[in-house]
Amino acid sequence: MKRDIFKRTLPFLFAGICTNAAADEGMWQPHQLPTIAKELTAAGLKLEPSALTDLTGFPMGAIVSLGGCTASFVSDQALIATNHHCVYGSIQYNSTEENNLLANGFLAKSLKDELPATPGSRVYVTEEITEVTKLVKSNITEAMSGKDRYSTIDKNSKALVAECESDDKYRCSVVNFHGGLEYYLFKQLTIRDVRLVHAPASSIGKYGGDIDNWMWPRHTGDYGFYRAYVGRDGQPADYSEDNVPYKPKHYLKVNKSSVKDKDYIMVLGYPGRTNRYRIAQEVENQFTWVYPNAKEYRESIINLIHEQSAEGSDARIKYESTLAGLANYAKNYGSMIESYNKGDMLERKQKLESDLMDWVNADSKRKAKYGQALSGLRSLIKESDATQERDLVLGYLRYNSMWRAANSLYKLANEKTKPDASRKRGYQERDLARFEQGMKTIDRRFDPKIDQAIFELLMERYVSLPKNLRLASLDTFFGLNKAFNANAFSTKLNTMYAKTDLVNEEARLALMNESLEDFKSNNDPFIQLAVATYEERNAIEESDEALTGSIQAYRPKYMEALIAYYNDKNLPVYADANSTLRVTYGNVKGYSPQDGLTATPFTTLAGITAKYTGKDPFDAPQKQLDLIKANMFGEYEKADLNSVPVNYLGTLDITGGNSGSPTLNAKAEFVGLVFDGVYESIIGDWDYDTKLNRSIHVDVRYMLWVMEHVDGAKNLIEEMDIIE
Repeated sequence: MKRDIFKRTLPFLFAGICTNAAADEGMWQPHQLPTIAKELTAAGLKLEPSALTDLTGFPMGAIVSLGGCTASFVSDQALIATNHHCVYGSIQYNSTEENNLLANGFLAKSLKDELPATPGSRVYVTEEITEVTKLVKSNITEAMSGKDRYSTIDKNSKALVAECESDDKYRCSVVNFHGGLEYYLFKQLTIRDVRLVHAPASSIGKYGGDIDNWMWPRHTGDYGFYRAYVGRDGQPADYSEDNVPYKPKHYLKVNKSSVKDKDYIMVLGYPGRTNRYRIAQEVENQFTWVYPNAKEYRESIINLIHEQSAEGSDARIKYESTLAGLANYAKNYGSMIESYNKGDMLERKQKLESDLMDWVNADSKRKAKYGQALSGLRSLIKESDATQERDLVLGYLRYNSMWRAANSLYKLANEKTKPDASRKRGYQERDLARFEQGMKTIDRRFDPKIDQAIFELLMERYVSLPKNLRLASLDTFFGLNKAFNANAFSTKLNTMYAKTDLVNEEARLALMNESLEDFKSNNDPFIQLAVATYEERNAIEESDEALTGSIQAYRPKYMEALIAYYNDKNLPVYADANSTLRVTYGNVKGYSPQDGLTATPFTTLAGITAKYTGKDPFDAPQKQLDLIKANMFGEYEKADLNSVPVNYLGTLDITGGNSGSPTLNAKAEFVGLVFDGVYESIIGDWDYDTKLNRSIHVDVRYMLWVMEHVDGAKNLIEEMDIIE
């Protein structure tokens, strides 16, 4: 495919950019940076902003995605630095009760000692971004039904992806911006052989655990290392002992001098999703219904897993990664709710919409073009909310491995009866390797006792749904048409878990090649459940797609109106985060979270000993405590702190997905890793506040100090290009 990096920039999109923006607000697309060159230079950037627009140049060529986290090459041997919590799944996957790498940490002293990451792990290197709005929207008409619009956009997007992936070393995706106003094609080199190189013990990498999560002051060594491997021909290949380290075109130099207060810093990464342009109706529902209920679901599953497994047991180890994810967002949702209740975001959203409609109605052309956008969107959002109780229950059933595996396998059998281009996403030929690896990972993340308990917990919530939201097929299968009997239901599940073959990897993999007829005659109880409920579940999916298609007719119009309004008022516009490559910049800086309190921007080793209790999550290794007590800081001491800095604060605008992103100084040198935000900034996914928004970074000095003096990872230090 011909390379065409953002050959078109919508003139209305960036007019007046940053004129009234909060100093460090915005997750900027690389091609936008020249338009904010003055702001970047004023903040302290020493590079030409245009240098950051070249995806294959330095430093962008060193930034990679892990498909949920960000990472970066830090050596010419494809050593990859990211967060501990981003490699956590791979540590857990390689851990057993007898060899608990989560507790002990892991270090490969040589290439041959490196361990395969979790099956399905990938390293994505973005090479091209092409604007494809006209191609995606071709054949779209105003008169189309929601289902037809969804199908047309889906078909056009898949065609572009298929053309882009004619070379199987690439993974491509079509991503929408501004709610479907624009579409871009992303082309990423996909490295399939990923190996775990080093991770400190969880008592360093997760120091403070859930208690300190999203909090300041922080003392967490949230870092870990992967390595990317390719075939001997230099091309991406599946895992093989004959593979060799990938040769990246660019890698980051590590500046062990790190940073000081007020220094310029920036993060290059793949932020997941923000919702700053959602309408008031969506905001109110999200904060008053979705977050409170989702928080309760997560906390209930966490409590259940704790009750069903002893700490350090094989069962607990299998669910540690699941627990970490559940707890992270349970706390996230709590902060969202708290900040929302304290603030006036809803009122400001409502006023914005009122002002916007006054502006639209003041001009006949604007009224003709945008007059129905907001009201149409409101009506469709209301329709979507009507089924959210059911959707939440069915969504959280994904934490039950047998339900998820059976449904996915039967869905695959159905999709394989269609031409590849017509299959649902996740079930095309391009997806089957990942699908297979997903089936393989179940064994290391599944315990039948816990899995059954999760099913029972969620079904108790399901039976409380109004009848019109329940699945008749599910009710019939379990005999739920009468009053719910928890004991009888548990007995039924006991039998199902005793008889199912889905607990065996070989059986799951074999089912990937079975026909629909094979599934329908299969006596496995979970397969029978999947077959019995498929038509109804599929109908829900089809209905959701039709609704999405209808929303795709109104949200782009609303966003176009909002952008035009912002430009008319000389206000900035940047796209919400959507897991694509972005740049965010700012400075090292403390903050005042509440009246009478000021948080300084650095923490030190002294805080580790002050928090130490000897029990998880404040159970630092004895060797580390001894080194701190002896003031053995080596060359990593920061003179003005009389200690080694552990974490620091920045003003960067980040969100989930930025985890593992390298923190770079004014010369684009590696000075740490961003891994979290402060509690008060969590609501930044919806509402930015320059006074309270702070990012948390692990200091490169702390990383190097632990690697050298605690873990003995001198081989990795020698491999990196370290400067001062």
